[in-house]
Amino acid sequence: MELTKFTHACVRLEKDGSALVIDPGAFSEASALQGARAVLITHEHFDHVEAERLRRAAEAEPSLEIWTNEAVAATLTDVPAKIHAVRHGDTFETAGFAVRVVGEWHAVNHPDVPVVSNVGFLVDEEVFYPGDAFTPPGTEVPTLLVPTNAPWMKLAEMVDYLREVRPARAYSTHDGLLNDLGLGLVDRWLETEADRQGAEIRRLAPGESVTLS
Repeated sequence: MELTKFTHACVRLEKDGSALVIDPGAFSEASALQGARAVLITHEHFDHVEAERLRRAAEAEPSLEIWTNEAVAATLTDVPAKIHAVRHGDTFETAGFAVRVVGEWHAVNHPDVPVVSNVGFLVDEEVFYPGDAFTPPGTEVPTLLVPTNAPWMKLAEMVDYLREVRPARAYSTHDGLLNDLGLGLVDRWLETEADRQGAEIRRLAPGESVTLS
């Protein structure tokens, strides 16, 4: 399986000639969706989902399937794709990938801000993408996509999450709001934790790919 990081919160997984994309929001490159057969969306925030972009992708690929929570599914009625609403504990297969849904809620931003639904996805028992949350996956995770910057988190929580999950490898996501100084700080924290755990923990640049085995 090949994993490609796109700007901010979007990743693309490819194997056997099939592509699955997670959270192609407004900050990510539209090219992430080119040729994709399936899209997974964790929650309703614009940096994770953009309806017009999905509509264009569905018109280009009529067999496109979209899997997300009920709140997001209700906003995509104009997208000509097969849309599935899922919740914590569901399992499904799409585009040749086996997926398990883990989690229910977005992390708290502020007491004044309502908490929205957020579902994480464990793909092929290999890659876990929690969305905007530090949801325990409930199983060993070879590859963790770990949020590293957001209004709802601090770096200490990221470190605690890495230590709780203890993946064989982890790559940064949700990092598109940082300038070069901020990215450098994240890199140093990830490098420190990689040395501590003896694991591959680092940030991928937008467009960078890694092969998972």
